[in-house]
Amino acid sequence: MSTTEPHAPPAGVRLRIPPVLMYHSISPSGQPDPHRVRVHPDRFDRHLRLLRRLGLRGVPLAELVEAHDRGTAAGLVGLTFDDGYTDFLEHAAPVLARHGMTGTVYVVAGRLAGRNEWDDGPRLDLVDADGVRVIAAAGHEVGSHTLHHVSLRGADPAVLAEQIGDSRRVLEEVLQAPVPGFAYPWGHFDAAAADAVRAAGHDHACVTGDYLPGDRFTIPRFFVAPGDGTPQLLAKLARHSWRMRGVRATGRGR
Repeated sequence: MSTTEPHAPPAGVRLRIPPVLMYHSISPSGQPDPHRVRVHPDRFDRHLRLLRRLGLRGVPLAELVEAHDRGTAAGLVGLTFDDGYTDFLEHAAPVLARHGMTGTVYVVAGRLAGRNEWDDGPRLDLVDADGVRVIAAAGHEVGSHTLHHVSLRGADPAVLAEQIGDSRRVLEEVLQAPVPGFAYPWGHFDAAAADAVRAAGHDHACVTGDYLPGDRFTIPRFFVAPGDGTPQLLAKLARHSWRMRGVRATGRGR
């Protein structure tokens, strides 16, 4: 899970990979949600029931990437949760367990036990070190989401090294295990940021939306909005299938 297999496509090669869904907060809270980060647990349950009806199983992104490398990714969908909100343990994890699925939680390593200070509100609680360990112990992947949830596009080399490398080191110290995955805050990245993620020792990274090159360090994801029901989720899965038609099975686009 922590290393790139010998036959894995190198950076720059577009992956023909199954869809990856991006969630944030899973919560029944009725407080304002101006940044559209909250999906109700009942709606999340309906999403997973739809995946099961389609014969799909949600897995962490590291598992999905490894299955892609082996040629065994058919029938899988990546499930990712950005920021590391405490409601993942309270509301998302039980729904995932009920459906026999797991996911990746991208944690802001320098904000453990803090709150989402990068937004202008409302304030949401973030997991602490014990919470990170509980997430991993339940079979979910823990990935890095920088130290302080900063934009990496256009960042100085020193900022990239700190936000990416130090975040990975903090999480690996907490888990006493490798942290292969990374997600760019807000999906903001450039070539220098992707190079820094690779240099820090990560195996793969994901963005927001269907950005090119869509390689191992810019894996696209579909944002799941609070109001997305079955039709919207089906449309996103179909759109991903359509986009992948132009990508050869070896990973390279036409």
